[in-house]
Amino acid sequence: MDTKPVSLIGYLPEEIYSELALDKPFRARQIFKWIYAGVQSFSEMTDLSKDLRALLEQKAVLYTTKIKQKLQDPDGTIKLQIELSDGIFIETVLLVDAEERKTACVSCQAGCAMACKFCKTGTLGFSRNLTAGEIIEQFLHLEHIAGKLDNIVFMGMGEPMLNLDSIRKTIAVLSDKAGRNLSKRRITLSTSGIIKGIYDLADNGPALRLAVSLTTADEKLRCELMPVTNANPLPELRKAIQYYTEKTGIRCTLEAALMHNTNTGENSAKQFIEFAKGLNVHYNLVPWNKVENLPFTEPTSAEVKKLVNILEHNGISTTIRTKRGGKIGGACGQLGKVDLND
Repeated sequence: MDTKPVSLIGYLPEEIYSELALDKPFRARQIFKWIYAGVQSFSEMTDLSKDLRALLEQKAVLYTTKIKQKLQDPDGTIKLQIELSDGIFIETVLLVDAEERKTACVSCQAGCAMACKFCKTGTLGFSRNLTAGEIIEQFLHLEHIAGKLDNIVFMGMGEPMLNLDSIRKTIAVLSDKAGRNLSKRRITLSTSGIIKGIYDLADNGPALRLAVSLTTADEKLRCELMPVTNANPLPELRKAIQYYTEKTGIRCTLEAALMHNTNTGENSAKQFIEFAKGLNVHYNLVPWNKVENLPFTEPTSAEVKKLVNILEHNGISTTIRTKRGGKIGGACGQLGKVDLND
């Protein structure tokens, strides 16, 4: 009976050695190094013998995913629509900031079960978790297009805390010194506020930059906008954030998607201030990016400015996220185009 080829992306060197039954461990390290140098085929692994390359062609594959569409915004943002081996589509985004630093915004799930009311991905429902290999392939696809990347953020489609095993494996592979050697200081995980996951990450690592999508510190409003709040109430979420920052020594970012006349007023500002009191946190305000058929509008610049002034006047560290990728549906909250022929 034919054996299904092994997908090597997502494997550590010792796993490649074991899975392929190689004669010597250093052969696996050679293969691993080539993969994270960005080769697209086994034939490019020129320091391997012809026999070993033939064995790899027979028993293994590199990529299991395919780029179906590449979209580029005038601001430099690139969005890839990627087809998984089972025909499901996901999206991943390359962000380039003013200093030309390149960040991969990767998806960890196909769809999302969180159903946040202001997010396109939340309208899709949940299909499945991605494997570590499928997550890493997004990163490698982007590097093949744009060159070496500086950072990776788990902020694409899906809730990372509900796929922590794959997240941990992804980080272990990308940070391995024998391969890509990406510093953990260049990795950020964004969550809608899964309390159990925050404690798990704090206790069991790895210690990463943590971003929590807060959006509002009004419990009732947050339950309406983010149903995850019902099982993860704000007082308990606040305790989890405090635990994480004290355990890791890493400041947490509180993200807020700002919507016109929804969470930008003085009362909202007071609630944001009260939530942050005594915490080692920073607010990252994200003016809402338009999504068709969702009942929200973008905040005015005056709304945003007033909110920032109140927060900063009360000693709250605050930034406004620069809008990028909006013309290709690649901005925060816009991922999830289903029909590639739209």
